[in-house]
Amino acid sequence: MTAKIDLKRELDSYRAKPGEVRFVDVPPLSYLAIDGHGDPNGPAFAEALYPLAYALKMASKRELGRDFTVMPLEGLWSADDWSSFTDARDKTRWDWTLLILQPDWIDEAMLEAARERVAAKGAPEGSSAARLADGRLERLEEGRCVQTLHVGAFDDEGPVLARIHDEVLPAHGLRPRGRHHEIYLSDARRVEPARRRTILRQPVEPA
Repeated sequence: MTAKIDLKRELDSYRAKPGEVRFVDVPPLSYLAIDGHGDPNGPAFAEALYPLAYALKMASKRELGRDFTVMPLEGLWSADDWSSFTDARDKTRWDWTLLILQPDWIDEAMLEAARERVAAKGAPEGSSAARLADGRLERLEEGRCVQTLHVGAFDDEGPVLARIHDEVLPAHGLRPRGRHHEIYLSDARRVEPARRRTILRQPVEPA
């Protein structure tokens, strides 16, 4: 059995401080992923990812002798109008992909075996068999990004995002590239909104 790994401690891209906007180079990473549209506070689609994530962890430990910490939930967000994130906060217009980071050795065969084991136990609470089937592995290559740590309610992110897009990026001759990325370091089911810690990340490119 190899030592248990915690990717939050190993990857610089999972470090951020409140009030500090920094640039990071994010390496290619693999995730469990599931897509959706509209208000993310609706059906708990993330519940289809966590059973798969824990099944993969146990299979890796049992079959490969490689144990790892299950990573926090993440999300990729997009909308036709950026103001739906900053000013209007119109969640009905959001497209999203929920993510859980996986070690590089997790592959499609392990995912399918994990899906079969979870399905055999019955659909996870708060999700459907259809959503369980939608979970997939996705490789992200974000590269150069700007990020900061937001402490507070999700609906209070707007001014922070506006500052990054309207001030920080133009000052460095950059523009957004790809989808807005959030990493939920706090479990929203257990941590009150004012104390939630969320990394806000945006891939960038020269303007």
